Amino acid sequence: MTERQRGTTIYRPVIYGNTSVLITPENRGNAPVDHTHRWTVALRSAASPLDGKGDTIGGADDISYFVKRVTFKLHETYPSPNRNIEKPPFEVTETGWGEFDIQIRVTFVNESNEKPISFHHHLKLHSWTAGSLPPGSDPSTLPPPEGPINAWQYDEIVFSDPTQNFLNILLAHPPTPLPKVKRKAAPPHIAYPPSLVTTRNMPEFSAAMEKEEADRLDNAKREIVEQTDKLRKLLIEKEKELERLKKEAESQGEPKS
Repeated sequence: MTERQRGTTIYRPVIYGNTSVLITPENRGNAPVDHTHRWTVALRSAASPLDGKGDTIGGADDISYFVKRVTFKLHETYPSPNRNIEKPPFEVTETGWGEFDIQIRVTFVNESNEKPISFHHHLKLHSWTAGSLPPGSDPSTLPPPEGPINAWQYDEIVFSDPTQNFLNILLAHPPTPLPKVKRKAAPPHIAYPPSLVTTRNMPEFSAAMEKEEADRLDNAKREIVEQTDKLRKLLIEKEKELERLKKEAESQGEPKS
């Protein structure tokens, strides 16, 4: 049953990102003295637990039925920077002082016959971004956050023309639907600096937020089309003006009889 089901598309919603907290004398443990934060980077199902409680973003479903392994490629200064996680939870917890990009490589179960895919996430430790600070300001003088820093991205892993075996596995494990309404704040993300705020209550993804994002994309597409039309009309006008000036120049250069 490895024959691919042509014309069939099925997806699984996931989130990837990180949560970080300041290291205090009470929770420092074995962390090096120059490390300032403890952070966890993860790949999870998009929906949060149905009770809406707890301190975890996402993770309502066990995704190991279609994910075989997740490899987190950390900064090369970490020992064994390529961390292979082969059972849930698919996450890595570390300590550090700086932000960097993390490659998240997802390998699917053997039954899928699918190639691995990769996500890229910028580890977020601070509530500010370089562009959000006033010129000349010193980040070290900013007050510490009162709660964890969250930076998460929603995505959908799409399987086109899956094998019958894999399709059966996916259909046997329907994902927990996102809540229709917002029960908590939307998860912050570095793509939207104003959303990078600290909170004692964990945010979550919702169907309402997904619709809002789709509406924003539709509005952006409409604006692009409108701007393109304006530029096209302006270009046509300029071309007509150029043609008129050329004709005037040619007529003025003709010898008089």
